[in-house]
Amino acid sequence: MAWVAGRVTGLVTGRAWRASCALGLVVPVLVLPMLVLPLAAPVDAGPVAGCRVFPASSWWHASVRRLPVHARSRAWLRTIGTSGELHPDFGRNAGGVDYGIPVTVVSRRHPRVRVRFTYAGESDRVRYPLGRDTMIEGGRGSRGDRHAIVVDRSACRLYETWATRKVHGRWRAGSGAVWSLRSNALRPDGWTSADAAGLPMLPGLLRWREVRANRLDHALRFTAPVTRRAHLWPARHDAGSTLSRSAPPMGARFRLRSSYDASDLGLYARRVVRAMKTYGLVLADNGSAWYVQGERNPHWPARLVADLKTIPASAFVGVDTSSL
Repeated sequence: MAWVAGRVTGLVTGRAWRASCALGLVVPVLVLPMLVLPLAAPVDAGPVAGCRVFPASSWWHASVRRLPVHARSRAWLRTIGTSGELHPDFGRNAGGVDYGIPVTVVSRRHPRVRVRFTYAGESDRVRYPLGRDTMIEGGRGSRGDRHAIVVDRSACRLYETWATRKVHGRWRAGSGAVWSLRSNALRPDGWTSADAAGLPMLPGLLRWREVRANRLDHALRFTAPVTRRAHLWPARHDAGSTLSRSAPPMGARFRLRSSYDASDLGLYARRVVRAMKTYGLVLADNGSAWYVQGERNPHWPARLVADLKTIPASAFVGVDTSSL
């Protein structure tokens, strides 16, 4: 979900959740050069269609296992809430479109289109490889966030939009952002993306193939209902509802306590637990408490989803990432 300049611009994680934001930003408009992009193809072997999702030196791949607990960890946890459990926001949905955010992979032959953005001043205004093959979170008739994530496998370039829809034959979105998956370059400070934190979404999604292959080597994105009007590097944007330091800022990182016992969980869940102890979770958007996002994939094992729902929120701690 994209939150910009003092207003809530949609629903979070496809749920009917709203909040208010009193942040005002004046940001210069940056027009990026047009990119030569690439018909959708199935995801190949490799991290995502053969493209590594950001370099090994990326913050997303940094271990936080040995970093100190943040001085405000307890306050952050109280604000988010610790009485519930982790909620995997992906998996099968018997009543409709499966949960999770789909990833569309395209080739260089894919047509490129103009997109009209609600928040053009903080969007990358290039042509996007959108079309009839573009998968949208919740489906095209969704009233939720309608995120679209597209990977150009030829150039290893990532395109993400929020509130994605087609109106009278023309593509529109709340905001859009483009990244090279081969670079650690960040967006201008103060700019949103398809996420409130101004970060890319793809690197924070749990993906079935990496769990199955035991290649999970990155942090996972999650949401919280109350956040502070501040952001921690490398987050570039915030959309909080309070100035209180007891509320976590965008970009805050959490990890599962090393003492958490996952011996009763299944193999796949234990792999995710190991990743949450090593790489942790990243606060990337406003939404329901402890909702962890994953890709939309019909192969998610029901046992894995059920196991993750048993992990208590109280088993996490906030991490001091200032050394990163």
